[in-house]
Amino acid sequence: MPKVLISDKMDPQAAKIFRERGVEVDEITGKTPDELKAIIGQYDGLAIRSSTKVTKDILEHATNLKVVGRAGIGVDNVDIPASSAKGVVVMNTPFGNSITTAEHAIALMFALARDLPEADKSTQAGKWEKNRFMGVEVTGKTLGLIGAGNIGSIVADRALGLRMKVVAYDPFLTDERAIELGVTKATLDELLARADFITLHTPLTEQTRNILSAENLAKTKKGVRIVNCARGGLIDEAALKEGLDSGHIAGAALDVFVTEPAKESPLFGTPNFISTPHLGASTTEAQVNVAIQVAEQMADFLVSGGVTNALNMPSLSAEEAPKLKPYMALAEKLGSLVGQLAHDALTGLAIEVEGAAAELNQKPITGAVLAGLMRVYSDTVNMVNAPGLAKERGLDVREVRHDREGDYHTLVRVTVDTKAGPKSVAGTLFGNASPRLTEIFGIKVEADLDGAMLYIVNEDAPGFIGRLGTTLGEAGVNIGTFHLGRRTAGGEAVLLLSVDTRVDEALLAKVQGLPGVKQVKALGF
Repeated sequence: MPKVLISDKMDPQAAKIFRERGVEVDEITGKTPDELKAIIGQYDGLAIRSSTKVTKDILEHATNLKVVGRAGIGVDNVDIPASSAKGVVVMNTPFGNSITTAEHAIALMFALARDLPEADKSTQAGKWEKNRFMGVEVTGKTLGLIGAGNIGSIVADRALGLRMKVVAYDPFLTDERAIELGVTKATLDELLARADFITLHTPLTEQTRNILSAENLAKTKKGVRIVNCARGGLIDEAALKEGLDSGHIAGAALDVFVTEPAKESPLFGTPNFISTPHLGASTTEAQVNVAIQVAEQMADFLVSGGVTNALNMPSLSAEEAPKLKPYMALAEKLGSLVGQLAHDALTGLAIEVEGAAAELNQKPITGAVLAGLMRVYSDTVNMVNAPGLAKERGLDVREVRHDREGDYHTLVRVTVDTKAGPKSVAGTLFGNASPRLTEIFGIKVEADLDGAMLYIVNEDAPGFIGRLGTTLGEAGVNIGTFHLGRRTAGGEAVLLLSVDTRVDEALLAKVQGLPGVKQVKALGF
C-alpha cells in the first residue's frame, strides 16, 4: 500500500480521499526540516501547502519518494530541478483556487477605485469625511491584463461583466483565444499606455521577474491603479512606492510581496496603498477544493499511474494509464535495448508510432523510451528525470506519428543517430498486452525482451548454432528461448538468446572467439 505524508495543515477531506483510494496517510504538520528529514524516507508521497520547503537536502533523504503534491498553484517552496533529478513528480492544483484568486483581484480593484480601506478607517474613527473620498467608476475603464491564463481569463470575464474594456498581454495568447475571451491582444508597451487599471496573473520566472520595473512603471498612464494577486517579485516594490509618492500611480493593491511573510515594507503607510496577507486562495471553498484535488491527483498517480497537473512530466490521465501501460513497457524495453547496444556518441533519437499506438498520447511513450535508454548512464533513472539526462547529453529527441497501417496492428520504432549512421529497433504488442521485438538494426526478428539475454551478430553458416550451444552448455548456461534473424542466406545473422543466468565476461570472450562471430553482448531487461 502506498504511503503519503501530509506535512502542512490541510482540509480533512484530503486524508479521507487518500484512505478511500487505498493509500495509507499520516498527518504530521509543523515539523522542522531536520525532523522532516528523519521521517521522509518511509513515504511514497508528500502533500504540502506553502509551509513545507521541499529542498534538495530534504529530497536526498526521501529514498522512497515518488510524488510531491502542492495543494495550490505556487511551487516556490519546491526545488523542481532537484525533484526531477531525483525522479520525483511534482504536481500542483492550478484550478482549485482560480475563482477565489480572481475574485480577490476584482475586490482589490474595487477597493482601490473607491478607497474603501481608508474610508472605513476614517468613518470608524468618528469622522464623516464624505468629500475626502472621491473615487472613480470602473465602468468604461480599460483593464490591462498581464497574463491571460486560467485566472487571468476569469478576471477578464468578470471585468467584461462590469462593462470594462480589457486589453491583454500574454506571449502565449492566440488570436483565436483572445476573440473567445472577448479581449484585445496588446504588446506590453501598448497595455501600459492604455490601461486605467492593471492586474497581474502570471507566474514568477526569469522572464516575468520585475515585469513592472521602474522603466515600465514610467510608461504607464498617469493615474493608473495596479493590483497584484499573483506572485511577489513581478513588481519593483521600490519603484512602485516612488510612483505612488509622486502621484503618477493613483493606487496599488498587493496581496503578494517579494519577501513573505511581509512583516515590514517601505510600501506600508504609503498613501493610496492597500495590502493583504496573501489571501488570494483564502476562502473556505478554495481550501477544500485544493485539498480534494491534490489528494485525488496523488492517489491516481500512486495507485494507477495517472499524472495530472505535473510540472516536470507529461500528463497522463487515470483512464489513459492502463491502456498505455503495455505500450510504455514496450517502449522502455526498446529504449533499453538500443541503449545497451548503441549508446556511444549518440546525437539524436527518433520515436515513431504507427497503427493503434498512433492514436494514443505519445509523450508517456517517449518518456518510457528515454527511461530505458538512459538506464545505461544512471541506475536511478525513470520517466521524470530521463528527459533531463537526455538534454544534458545534447540528445535531440524527435517524435513522429504515422497514420499508415503496416505489417502489425501497432508498432513503436526507436532510431538513434550514431557516428556509424542511424540504428533502429522496433516492436509491437501481442494480444495488446505482451511486448515483442520485431526488428533489430534492419533485421527482422521476433523475440521477447526479458531477463538475461545474449545478443550475437555472426556469419550465417552451417554448424554455428551447434558450436554456440555446446559452448554455453559446457559453461552450465541453460538456454530459455532462441530467436534468429538474418539479412540474406549466408549473410549477416542476429541471435537473441534468453538464458537462465547472466553470462560472465570469461564466457563472453569464449563466444566471441567462435568462428564467424562478429559481436557478442550480454543484455539485461
